[in-house]
Amino acid sequence: MGSTEDQRRRTTQEYLANPIEVNRQIVAEFRSNGGRVPRLGGTSGLLLLTTRGGRSGQVRTTPMMYATEGDRYVVYASDAGARHHPGWYHNLVAHPEVSVEVGTERFAATAVITTGDERERLWRLFPFPEHEQKAQRQIPVIALDRRGP
Repeated sequence: MGSTEDQRRRTTQEYLANPIEVNRQIVAEFRSNGGRVPRLGGTSGLLLLTTRGGRSGQVRTTPMMYATEGDRYVVYASDAGARHHPGWYHNLVAHPEVSVEVGTERFAATAVITTGDERERLWRLFPFPEHEQKAQRQIPVIALDRRGP
């Protein structure tokens, strides 16, 4: 069996070939392993964001990296530095009420697209700032605020 880095490299290559299938597999592994993803070395660093399609209304779950600030989770619409916003971003703009899974915890949240000083502060938490230059667009920074009990 290869190293964790080899596993990640294979996953990246598979993702580029078929991102929907790889995301489906990562979601299944995440849920089956208490928020851990063996193909990514066991440590997760991921959360699952479930949104409702902006046009279709279909429920979609996307694994993504996150940062935290206090009790807020923060995600970045980087799409690995693509020149367009990812589909999940458009979904939460249309329907900001989302579901978040971190580890074994699942909770309802409201997605808040940050602006100004707040956006800049939270942007500094993103581990890949070079994505913004590659994308040639300002990458949206989204805070996920828990709703209710």
